[in-house]
Amino acid sequence: MNTRRKHRLYLVLAILTGVGLATALVMYALRSNIDLFYTPGEIINGKGAAQEKPVAGQRLRVGGMVLPGSVKRDPQTLRVSFKLYDARGTIGVSYQGILPDLFREGQGVVAQGVLEPGNLVNAREVLAKHDEKYTPPEIEDAMKPAHKPVAALYPSAPGGRL
Repeated sequence: MNTRRKHRLYLVLAILTGVGLATALVMYALRSNIDLFYTPGEIINGKGAAQEKPVAGQRLRVGGMVLPGSVKRDPQTLRVSFKLYDARGTIGVSYQGILPDLFREGQGVVAQGVLEPGNLVNAREVLAKHDEKYTPPEIEDAMKPAHKPVAALYPSAPGGRL
């Protein structure tokens, strides 16, 4: 092999190694910024065929309906806690800050934060569902069972309340 071909081979190998290393670094950096979407039932029972449950400390987004009667506000601070439910379970959410204007009991919301032990989400952002009709298909499919009345989901509770 002549020297010109050797230099080209080394150059191609160096470029491929650089591209591979850059791709690996980008993927590693993005790994910590990925927030997966869960419903309350998927947090409790697991997601998918493998029934994978999120672990404490994992960043995630959880979407569900605000359970009527569950909103508790701290009068001294902006701390608010409430429960999100769907057809398969209920989880707690704690949030420090001002809630969106559209936030209310029985309304669909998405909370983004960190999962704490005991199925509690420490939210850093709460988004309330707005009045437009469009919802991404995968979120709409996940939320369809959650739109049942509370009494139908929890018949043993008086008035459907937990």
